[in-house]
Order: sequence, then C-alpha cells, then structure tokens
Amino acid sequence: MNRLKEKYNNEIIKLLSEKYGYKSVMNVPKLDKIVINMGVGDATTNSKLLEAAMLDLEKITGQKPVATKAKKAIAGFKVREGQAIGCKITLRGENMYNFLDKLVSITLPRVRDFRGVSSKAFDGKGNYTLGLTEQLIFSEIEFDDVVKVRGMDIVFVTTAKTNEEAYDLLKAFGIPFKK
Repeated sequence: MNRLKEKYNNEIIKLLSEKYGYKSVMNVPKLDKIVINMGVGDATTNSKLLEAAMLDLEKITGQKPVATKAKKAIAGFKVREGQAIGCKITLRGENMYNFLDKLVSITLPRVRDFRGVSSKAFDGKGNYTLGLTEQLIFSEIEFDDVVKVRGMDIVFVTTAKTNEEAYDLLKAFGIPFKK
C-alpha cells in the first residue's frame, strides 16, 4: 500500500473528522483523481511537438496520455475543429498516490527559490489547480531530450464540498502552500 494512502486512512480521516465533525468516514473528503494537462499550441504546425509532449507526460506519470482536440475552429490561431492541440492524463488509485508522493517529496523541493504554491487556485467546489512552468523539474525528464520547454496544469479533484475542506485535505497530504 502506498505511503500517502496509509497516511490518509490512519491520520487524515481522524484529523478532518475532528475538525469538521463528520459522523461517518464516508463523509470525509478524499482525493478523487489528478488530471495533468499539457497544452501544445505549436502542434498545429508541427505534429512532432505533440508526440514529444506526450512522451514527456508518459515518462513523468508512467501512464499513456490522451491527445486533446480543439472543440471549435479559431482562424486567428490557425486551429481547425478536431485538431490535436494538447494532451492529458487522468490518474486514479495507486498511480495517483504515487504521483502525488513524488510531486510533494521530490519534485517541488527541487524548484529553485520555491516558497510554496498559491492557496488561491481553488475553484469553489473543492478542486485545486497547480500550474507548472516547465517539465524539467521532474527527475524523469532528461534536459538533452527536451524538444521544447512547456508548462502543465495539475488539477487535484477532491470530494470536498468547500475550498476550506479541500485546502485542509491537500495540506494534510503535504502540499506546501504559501503562508
């Protein structure tokens, strides 16, 4: 069993139940999934960039990404409807906890001048989005193999009803929020 899943079952459930007064263990918010999205706007002119981004995401998560397609045509950006313009991965279960553990204990501490992540990126329904500016902070990515440095969005989807519950849940998992 994963270290963070054990921590959730043994410590976080008790902590949140005491703070919010949940009657049942089923009421305690939990991490549902983690969605990692990487936009590749240059893929409209060069499909190799999309393949490189998908390869990077696969290295980071150990799971195969899915190409995301444009919902509508935008002439100004030379995008046609249905054209692949990015990639995403949805992590659940064991893979989700492994990725979160790696993100919190290895990846974020490696960022230079890191002072914590913003606590203002909650959506009002208990989900949190973390934006990263480059994929190089992950140890799996070799600097020499990178075709182009690009950022990504990491969305933590929880079953929490409010931002405060989600904040406490993610803080208990070890996500370093700014003071």
